[in-house]
Amino acid sequence: MRMALIIASILYASTVEAHDAHSGWSYDLYCCNGDDRGGDCQQIPSSSVRIVPGGYQLTLAPGDHRLVTRRHIFKLPQSTTRRSQDSEYHLCLFPDENTPRCFYAPDMSF
Repeated sequence: MRMALIIASILYASTVEAHDAHSGWSYDLYCCNGDDRGGDCQQIPSSSVRIVPGGYQLTLAPGDHRLVTRRHIFKLPQSTTRRSQDSEYHLCLFPDENTPRCFYAPDMSF
């Protein structure tokens, strides 16, 4: 009985918390859709990010993000960009590869 409670507690905790970036900080729960497997959020290459007036342009190819299967160009406003805690760019795609849910950029990107 005690083991069942421990397992239930672990399973509950994993469904409530956001998953972590490889460098150890946690993505916001909304951004990763509560997916603790890290399937929809990940670091992307800085070479795929270009600073443009008012925000960012992301040009992604297969291999730049685990969900990307074809070339995408996303234009994301600065006003919705979240602060990256490791000086890298991160992108959360949900519910599919066509929909950027959250974008994290390092401080002082402009």
